Amino acid sequence: MTSLTIEQKRVDIYPSAKPGSPVIYLNTFSNAVNSVYKNLMALGCPDFCLVAVSNLKWDHDMTPWYMGPISKHDTPCTGGADDYLKLLLDEIMPEAEALLPGAPAWRGLAGYSLAGLFALYALYQTDVFARAASMSGSFWFEGIMEYVCSHEMKRKPDCLYFSLGDKESSTDNPILNVVQQNTQEIETLCHGKGIETTFVLNSGSHYQACNKRTAAGIHWILNR
Repeated sequence: MTSLTIEQKRVDIYPSAKPGSPVIYLNTFSNAVNSVYKNLMALGCPDFCLVAVSNLKWDHDMTPWYMGPISKHDTPCTGGADDYLKLLLDEIMPEAEALLPGAPAWRGLAGYSLAGLFALYALYQTDVFARAASMSGSFWFEGIMEYVCSHEMKRKPDCLYFSLGDKESSTDNPILNVVQQNTQEIETLCHGKGIETTFVLNSGSHYQACNKRTAAGIHWILNR
């Protein structure tokens, strides 16, 4: 594993020994990276490279536009996804892939929570990613349903993975309690466009088994 710092982002690169393996870009927290990778190894994935980006400004880098606080003590989301995606494509990706054993067969994008929202949103902005995995994606985010229903992805992805905890929509917060309905509607919409999709309902809340759920989604898109 090699680590880089690019524009204050930490980039951990786990190369494959096999040239031309696919590469998965994972936006995550730095303390989750090793656990996710160990879970992937335990699942017996085919050869792949993992590029994990952390030290993110979560409510800025992973959100497509401004959204006010969802609760009294929360902070707003400030809509920096387009800028972060440009950094990912123009700087992080070239530097990371220069350290890989050959050009990747394809690129995937994965993330949990707001990074799961970003994983889908990015497909509407760039054709670089062939597959994506959104685990507990924040599809309660205001305006995201209208956006995906009125825009087309830059390319038809090979496959899309969606998962959610079965208790995530069990909340009195009217913003958050639509998350399961919205996730399933997005999955149905994408499937209707001829994309291979799956929706997995895990046991538990948003904060349970995050790294295992992340690995499960990446494992799925690697095995299509």
